[in-house]
Amino acid sequence: MVVRPTVIRHAGGVTTAEFVKRRPGAHPDFFAAEAAGLRWLGDAGAPVVQVLEVSAEHITLERVGSAAPTPVAAADFGAALARMHDAGASEFGSPPAGFDGQLFIGSRAMPSDPRPTWGEFYAAQRVLAFVDVAVSAGNLTHSDAEATRDACELIASGHFDDDEPAARIHGDLWSGNVMWSPEGVVMIDPAAHGGHRETDLAMLALFGCPEFEAVIDGYQRAHRLRAGWQDRIPLHQLHPLAVHAAGHGPGYGTELGRAARRTLELAA
Repeated sequence: MVVRPTVIRHAGGVTTAEFVKRRPGAHPDFFAAEAAGLRWLGDAGAPVVQVLEVSAEHITLERVGSAAPTPVAAADFGAALARMHDAGASEFGSPPAGFDGQLFIGSRAMPSDPRPTWGEFYAAQRVLAFVDVAVSAGNLTHSDAEATRDACELIASGHFDDDEPAARIHGDLWSGNVMWSPEGVVMIDPAAHGGHRETDLAMLALFGCPEFEAVIDGYQRAHRLRAGWQDRIPLHQLHPLAVHAAGHGPGYGTELGRAARRTLELAA
């Protein structure tokens, strides 16, 4: 990824600091998917970075200033995140409205074949889709792969399905995609799709989010989470761990196997 330094744009008497990303040889949908996701989340009132321009070769975003995390900003973010989730999606796995191209998480292609039930979608398209890649890369042992497949069989059976409709989720909500600005939190780099609200929260927990407890407090004030959501964190961390095991080393494969076994224990 090539990042261009800040550029100041003057238009209509308004001065905007820009942040430009380029990726030589990128898939033609790569930046379009990012822009579509940001706009879709923004349509729900979510605090996302503004898209100024997009093409097959680049995306230009408004530059976000930096500030220290605070409990107040975290609680406001949690409430906004809940409202974004509540805005919903047509089905589990559905792409941002109006976008029918390839989805990505980071630089890796991500399936998008909408399904009416969460378990069927999540097991096949958010976990198993990355398992064989992780095994081939030498990052996932046979034992951990088997545990992951067993967990996915349980998930696909509907064991963890609930009455929650598909939520409008960021999809790659680790702490690096949560920017703390003077105006509050701003989200960047989504892998937006229709999913389960707890998946976004589990990813925040996985990589450590500043003021996480305040985020959850704000979230709960806007939308009460179902009982036992903390116990289901390993279930919802299977996706990011599988993605990272596919390309970021065997340590993530070990953590994926551990999360899979903890998921199986939930049904014991």
